[in-house]
Amino acid sequence: MESGEPAVPEQTTGSSRPTLEAVAARAGVSRATASRVVNGGAGVRLPLAEKVREAVRELGYVPNHAARSLVTRRHGAVAVIIAEPEFRIFSDPFFEKQVRGISRELTAHDTQLVLLWVEGHGDHERISRYLDGGHVDGALAFSLHTADRLPALIARSRVPVVFGGRPVSGAEPAVPFVDCDNRGGAREAVRYLVSLGRRNIGHIAGPGTQTSALDRLAGYRDVLVDADPALVCQGDFTRESGARAMAGLLERRPDVDAVFAANDLMAAGALGALRERGIRVPEDVAVVGFDDMDAVVRATEPALTTVRQDIEGMGRLMVRLLMRMLDGAVDAAPASVITPTGLVRRESA
Repeated sequence: MESGEPAVPEQTTGSSRPTLEAVAARAGVSRATASRVVNGGAGVRLPLAEKVREAVRELGYVPNHAARSLVTRRHGAVAVIIAEPEFRIFSDPFFEKQVRGISRELTAHDTQLVLLWVEGHGDHERISRYLDGGHVDGALAFSLHTADRLPALIARSRVPVVFGGRPVSGAEPAVPFVDCDNRGGAREAVRYLVSLGRRNIGHIAGPGTQTSALDRLAGYRDVLVDADPALVCQGDFTRESGARAMAGLLERRPDVDAVFAANDLMAAGALGALRERGIRVPEDVAVVGFDDMDAVVRATEPALTTVRQDIEGMGRLMVRLLMRMLDGAVDAAPASVITPTGLVRRESA
């Protein structure tokens, strides 16, 4: 029988609540062995572990997480920090998909998600205080902007962290991140438009404060080295900004015959602006987006050609990298991950 396991302190609220001792007795093992199985420890033979799990199910035992944390020094919670205001988080399906992937992977690790966002500058200090308070085991942060204080505040808290998206140059060192091949995906989209015989290809860029937008703009310029600067319009990743940028692009360059938008929402806005002006898609102007978000693509007319990135999968990868850090599987921060992209051809181009 295994021994040497530090016992998890057990609190009871009355005789009706099953105790760890009762689980151990039902399974026919020591309390230390039962504790090891319940708390996810290693070194217990599979038949004994199955007996403990069966006893947990039969008795309806619920571990005392507060007591468990005294031994494991883990809180069973991870902060998910989105550097955007509330209205962006709940109006942009990108965040829904990424948080869904994070949530599902955290659930598989029996870990709670604590969602934090940045409504104003005062929220930086609030988030910093929360991380400093030792409420979570680690953090996942994404949608960061240049000159954002969050990376430095997270580093100061010494909480293990994984970023979603390539950090801004000069950000805190040795922080792993998960991102897609933004630049390569943009190159593929623009090359496809060129292959269709389009000559005046515009770009609706995302915010210049985010590396994803900068990388997609760079990919556009990789293909169209000598593109007229008037063919590039600035957006902010919202549908409304896509419509405004498309209108501005048509005013400056009425001969535009194709547009690559830096995300699907802006592409949808561009389609609306073209439709309002009686401009045919793709006959007159071809449109390509970036993301391949079902919620947006299903609502576009014609169906949107776009660059696909696995948004939910990237959320899951962020959690897996963080768990490797928390489990001590690596001595230093694990290597960052760049996921592939691919063009999905539909009717808009």
